[in-house]
Amino acid sequence: MKIAVIGAGAMGSIYGGRLSQKNDVFLIDKNEKVVDQINENGLVLVENGEEKLFHPQAMTNSEGLGEMDLVILFVKALWSRAALAENKHLIGPHTYLMTLQNGSGHEDILKEVCPLSRIVIGTTEDNGAVLSLGHIRHGGEGKTNIGMLEPDTEHFLDRLKETLDGVGFKARIHDNIQQLIWDKLFTNISLSAVTGILGVKMGFIAGDEHAWNMTKQLVAEAMTVAKAMGLSFDEQEMLERIRKTSEMNPEGQTSIYADLQAGRRTEVDTISGSVVRAAAKYHIAVPTHAFLVEMVHAMEDRDAKK
Repeated sequence: MKIAVIGAGAMGSIYGGRLSQKNDVFLIDKNEKVVDQINENGLVLVENGEEKLFHPQAMTNSEGLGEMDLVILFVKALWSRAALAENKHLIGPHTYLMTLQNGSGHEDILKEVCPLSRIVIGTTEDNGAVLSLGHIRHGGEGKTNIGMLEPDTEHFLDRLKETLDGVGFKARIHDNIQQLIWDKLFTNISLSAVTGILGVKMGFIAGDEHAWNMTKQLVAEAMTVAKAMGLSFDEQEMLERIRKTSEMNPEGQTSIYADLQAGRRTEVDTISGSVVRAAAKYHIAVPTHAFLVEMVHAMEDRDAKK
């Protein structure tokens, strides 16, 4: 398969590196130092304590590459629209576009450059960390969950699963991929959002009455939206799972917390913001989520002006 991976961070490198074993892979990133390192010395993935070397073709500009069979978007969600605009020439009439990014609602941006019938969305249980340029630690391995929002008339998901499984991933095809994405989203819209605005570690949420009350309100609002979407969750079971996650990770740092602490822009628009956008489609009020999104953006603006 001819594949372009946009974004050479930890996850883009893990997927791009492994896929390059049996596919024609182009790894696209704006960081010239990363691109030069990969082209000159290869891409190193540390897996189970062992260093493995891969050789995807890396570049900062994808002009002239032609249309791809598959484009995988692995940039930070707030840069998705810009990254797709710069690389839209890679997407032809037979190209499929996939995202495994955190959060929900990515298809609203992806469908600006690709028909919904050729968009693949999902989640990954793999994780990684950048050790140095072109040197990535591939942590816990898990399933790559994939699905589509329209009927897969060309049976592309079967082909994609075979491609992913063939290089060591564990792909699973889901008929209702939104159920899985929202199942993961509930933890992000509660713990990530609340720890971010409070500037606290994950353990604080379950141990503080007021933080927990806010978390329960966020979950209740999101449950109403999920039900309108035709999704089914048990609210009490979800709250218990969130509570345990908080208690079991007292020093855990969520993405929004880490970004705000470092003075970076966050992915709140594809986490809490995705609930707000979904709610608007069904004319449902989610005031706590709406306030939280504005609060996070105000904190970003505050830090940018320091």
